[in-house]
Amino acid sequence: MGISRTTCQYKAKPKDDSDLQNALTALTTKHVSIGFWQCYYRLWNRGYTWNHKRVYRVYTDMKLNIRRRAKHRIPQRIKQPLMIPTGPNQVWSIDFMSDRLVDGRKFRLFNVIDDFNRESLAIEVDTSLPALRVIRVLEKLIAERGCPAAIRCDNGPEFISHLLEEWCQHESRRISLQFMQPGKPMQNALIERKNGSFRRELLNAYLFYSLNEVRVLSEEWRQDYNTERPHKSLGYLSPLKYAALKYSQAALSTPASGDPSKIAAQRVVDKAVRENELPSKL
Repeated sequence: MGISRTTCQYKAKPKDDSDLQNALTALTTKHVSIGFWQCYYRLWNRGYTWNHKRVYRVYTDMKLNIRRRAKHRIPQRIKQPLMIPTGPNQVWSIDFMSDRLVDGRKFRLFNVIDDFNRESLAIEVDTSLPALRVIRVLEKLIAERGCPAAIRCDNGPEFISHLLEEWCQHESRRISLQFMQPGKPMQNALIERKNGSFRRELLNAYLFYSLNEVRVLSEEWRQDYNTERPHKSLGYLSPLKYAALKYSQAALSTPASGDPSKIAAQRVVDKAVRENELPSKL
């Protein structure tokens, strides 16, 4: 049985998809977020007769597929009461803030406080503050002050990063990360209160022309906040004065400071102010 001459003489003709490619290019250039079916039906409504299989083949050959990012599910957070520490380095709270320079550039601020006396430990300023930068700031603070037992934070991408989790779980640190529940900022109320004061007194009060200007003024504000600014929750003492008061009370309450039976119990009024420091009534 012979072979047909047309079989031997057949030459494949490449498909000319230039018109379809031009149409898809014009569509995706003007509408950058539309997917395949939006493209297909737009072409169909314009009178083109290409079927969906051909359109999809050319669409994928042109690498126009939109990658769908799966939503990152935050694990279930257990509600934890906002406990007031009895000493320094028991709980640190961390959080981010953001603002803009005069030229429109956005910058971020990474804040750290000690929940014991509300002391502002650091205000890091830059245009980008990823998880590695957060770790670097915390390592610097630990070298100066020691390691905290726990860190309270929200569910920001820098805080739920595996890098921060692995760093906290290192055997030399063993820091407990305490995440607040999503949408419950009151569970991190101490640093939220500090952030509110910082925004009112500095970010909303000045126009910033450079990051260096933000860093200088932020550090000046932090020093004043820690040393001079009276805090109602601390008995109208500054964080450092409140810590000094607590240290002196702890020293007086120990046997090493003398006979415990001869040391009168000192009442604390409004959480910090001693009775003899209150103004006398007229």
